[in-house]
Amino acid sequence: MDTDHADPGDLAAMRAAFDVDDGADPALGWEAVHAFEAEHGVVLPEPYRTFVAEIADGSCSGPPDYGLVGLAKLPGGWGGDRPERDLSRPFPLTSMWFWAEDPRTSEEIDPIIGQVFDHGSIVLGTDGCGMYWHLIVTGPHRGHVWNTSGEGATPFGAEFGFTTAEPGFAGWVKHWAAGKPWFDVAEGGY
Repeated sequence: MDTDHADPGDLAAMRAAFDVDDGADPALGWEAVHAFEAEHGVVLPEPYRTFVAEIADGSCSGPPDYGLVGLAKLPGGWGGDRPERDLSRPFPLTSMWFWAEDPRTSEEIDPIIGQVFDHGSIVLGTDGCGMYWHLIVTGPHRGHVWNTSGEGATPFGAEFGFTTAEPGFAGWVKHWAAGKPWFDVAEGGY
């Protein structure tokens, strides 16, 4: 997974996956992407960066189930009482964490859970029921896609188990476009 250079094949697959004439929001253009990056102190990982600059800034047709939200937006149901998100602070996880079964007290784990939801990621959208997809933009997992819910957080990609998909945004989109379930390996999800 190359987060610094967009692969032309990945970009072609993403163009094919999203109908830019029916349901996709117009691309932002490079000036708007650079302005977003400067405002938030990040450089978006490829190929997502080129996707929002040249292909589309969200789509009602998905992925995920309720559509891909635009770069500077959050999905419905995100919650207005959440603290301001800080994309420049590193995403705190590098492996799956099922906090619903973590033996530590809520005083110990709640601040970390807050960081999982609010630090170092772009929220790509929701599958409903409090399940959100994040693209990590800072930290060791930059470029990877993660799924979060009220129970835990799981990285997406074959190297982490639970799915046969390639890692990263392009792998996530291609997996969806192929009509595969997100967690297509036995024992999937958390």
